[in-house]
Amino acid sequence: MFTVYVLYSKSFEKIYIGYTSDLSQRLLSHNELSKRMDYKIRPWIVVHTEIFETKAEAMLREKQLKTAKGREWVWSIISKA
Repeated sequence: MFTVYVLYSKSFEKIYIGYTSDLSQRLLSHNELSKRMDYKIRPWIVVHTEIFETKAEAMLREKQLKTAKGREWVWSIISKA
């Protein structure tokens, strides 16, 4: 099972879209373990998830969400929350 997820940083008004087979570990990585740019933008919160059976399906959905229309849809979810 794979999870496509959307993270949101309220303090920086940024989103992050990705996929993983272990969401709790991935969130920990974004918020505590990472030394990349996403570490500086923390805290990240999960605002959306979708579950897929295969990695290929998850990768396709991640790619869709990263398009202009996909990001527009993500921002609409965030604005409703």
